[in-house]
Amino acid sequence: MATESVPEAVEVICPGCGSADARSAAEVCADQTARSQGLADRLARSPDAPSRFDSCLHFAEGMLMAGVGAALAYDGMDGGKPLYTAGGALLAVLVIIGTFVVVRGEGRERALVAAGAPRADALWRSAYYCAGCASVFCPGGTPWQGRLTPEQFRKLVWTEAGYGRQLEEQFTDVELPPGVPAGPGGGPDHA
Repeated sequence: MATESVPEAVEVICPGCGSADARSAAEVCADQTARSQGLADRLARSPDAPSRFDSCLHFAEGMLMAGVGAALAYDGMDGGKPLYTAGGALLAVLVIIGTFVVVRGEGRERALVAAGAPRADALWRSAYYCAGCASVFCPGGTPWQGRLTPEQFRKLVWTEAGYGRQLEEQFTDVELPPGVPAGPGGGPDHA
C-alpha cells in the first residue's frame, strides 16, 4: 500500500538580501504589529469600502434629518410662518437627495472593490514581504520579477484591480519599475 507524503514547506528566499525570513503578504497583514506600524495598510489588497451597515446607517441618519426638515415645514404651514415652510421643505429635499447620492456612491464603491477582487487577489496571494530589506517580491518571478517597495506593490495591486482612483496622493507619485505589468489585465501602459 502506497503512502502519500505531505509536501514540505518551501523556504522562500528574498532576492534582495538573501534572507529566509520573508512572510506572505497575507501573514503580514494579519499581524497585529504590522497593523500598528502601518505596514498592513501599505500592503493592503484593496481599499476599504463602506459596509452595507454603514450605508444603512447613513440612510437612517439622512431620513432622520429629512424628517426634521419636514417637521419644520409642517410647523411653518401650521403656524403661518412661510420662512419655516420654505426652509424646512428645502432642507428635507436637499437632505433626501444628498442621502441618496451618498448611499449610491457607497454601493458603487463596494461593487468596484468586489469586481477587482479576483485580479487583486492573484497578485496579493503570490507576494512575500522581506522585513530585512523592506521589499515585496514574488518567488519564481511570476506575476512580476524583481523587488518592489510596499508603496510600489500597493500601486501595482490596486491599478491591476482597477482601484487606481482610490490611491491616495502619497501613492500617485510612486513609479513602478520598467517591465512590471501595471494596468487592468497587466497592460504596462496603465499606471
